Amino acid sequence: MKILIVDDEAAIVQFLKDGLEANMYVVETAADGERGAFLGRTGNYDLIILDYMLPKMNGAEVLKELRQEKKHVPVLMLTVKSELANKNELFTLGADDYLSKPFLFEELLLRVRALLKRPPKVEGEILKIDNLTLNTRSKVIRRGGREIYLTRREFALLEYFLLNRDKIVSRSQILDHVWDYNADPFSNSVETHLASLRRKINLNKNRNLIHTFTGRGYKLALNKLN
Repeated sequence: MKILIVDDEAAIVQFLKDGLEANMYVVETAADGERGAFLGRTGNYDLIILDYMLPKMNGAEVLKELRQEKKHVPVLMLTVKSELANKNELFTLGADDYLSKPFLFEELLLRVRALLKRPPKVEGEILKIDNLTLNTRSKVIRRGGREIYLTRREFALLEYFLLNRDKIVSRSQILDHVWDYNADPFSNSVETHLASLRRKINLNKNRNLIHTFTGRGYKLALNKLN
């Protein structure tokens, strides 16, 4: 899943980025409100972590702009302010949760997991197809009971496929949701990671689950005609 952090404190941004990437999230960052608003409007994110005090545009202004543009992505606000009036303002504008600085990373991670609620078809913390399972909390992947090691990018790719099971997703959709904005759309990075992911999850003569539709994209399904 892809998260945008909008904060002008470099140390906090790096702290959050390192922690979230260690938990297999794809992370992009912006150091001011203007850039954050632009990325929030034009990008595809599963969650935005938004600081209140920002240069160029403050967090409330960014949030207001995103909601006016009909962007319904969950927003977790960070602020050193704890006044009730400020909280009311942010929730009125459309914030989904609120965390006061300083905070423990473990607390933020709990808030992130709560906001990134899984689709109804997902039971608990397990994403599953055939004998392949991905535990969204422990980040453990198994096929037929055998644990599989994936890189962070491969994990994000598999998770995206599982969340879109039985749907064809285009290459551009994969780039939007699994890669960051620095990705070169003309490179073969998507194809390389797909080949590696297929190789790892198809060991021991397991059936192929990732199907290619030439000119359209890829689909995770029990069979290509599913």
